[in-house]
Amino acid sequence: MDYTRKFQAMADAARAQVEEVAPEQVDALMAQGAIALDIRDKEEHDKGHIPNSLNISRGKLEMVIEKNVPDLNTVLLCYCNAYNRGSLSAASLQSMGYKNAKVIAGGLNAYNALQKS
Repeated sequence: MDYTRKFQAMADAARAQVEEVAPEQVDALMAQGAIALDIRDKEEHDKGHIPNSLNISRGKLEMVIEKNVPDLNTVLLCYCNAYNRGSLSAASLQSMGYKNAKVIAGGLNAYNALQKS
């Protein structure tokens, strides 16, 4: 998908400020209590997602996250299809006080590629 220059610059800046988690680490982190947070729209989530992930669309994230994840120390592994929305979400959550908001490197695409190998 082609993005505007300003959007991509904003997403790149967010990506630079959040910690990335390798797709290989996701299952182990979830086994330790991390939450995989799918920030894509419901229609996207319904087509495929990381098992046991929590789906909160990017458009509602800041409004509903506290009801769904009240503990600011929870490890949140944000993801979209690749990087942009996941990075923006992790950065936004960090600004809300979620100390362990991270992004899955390569998003769902990278996670799924790992599962197929």
